[in-house]
Amino acid sequence: MAENKLIRMDNVGIVVESLDNVIPFFMELGLKLEGRATIEGEWAGRVTGLGNQCVEIAMMVTPDGHSRLELSQFLSPTTVSDHRTAPVNTLGYLRVMFTVEDIDEMVSRLSKHGAQLVGEIVQYQDSYRLCYIRGAEGILIGLAEQTRS
Repeated sequence: MAENKLIRMDNVGIVVESLDNVIPFFMELGLKLEGRATIEGEWAGRVTGLGNQCVEIAMMVTPDGHSRLELSQFLSPTTVSDHRTAPVNTLGYLRVMFTVEDIDEMVSRLSKHGAQLVGEIVQYQDSYRLCYIRGAEGILIGLAEQTRS
């Protein structure tokens, strides 16, 4: 019997209050808006288990074209909890890490969109500089700058 192989990771989903507030932040980070659409109806609710739902999504793609973020703004039903202020050791999905060319410059640019460092930028051995930031709407993301090839 042939082995059934994983093909790729398709995307990571993030639920947001406002796509209009979050899209510019991720564009500043370097992602491109691939598309925006409203998904609604009973069929979509069968996938999510939410019943009849209406959600506006924006698909953001990385410059290399390999990774995507699916940003979702639920119009109905309304969101039921908020994990954005959860500390970094909270169980469950928490953050996405992006590799950038210049971490200091990126943090400076993103701070103009309200991003704040969670701790500080640190050097990991002689290979990476790393940090966590809270971006638009408090979304936690990681940044990594490779310092050695």
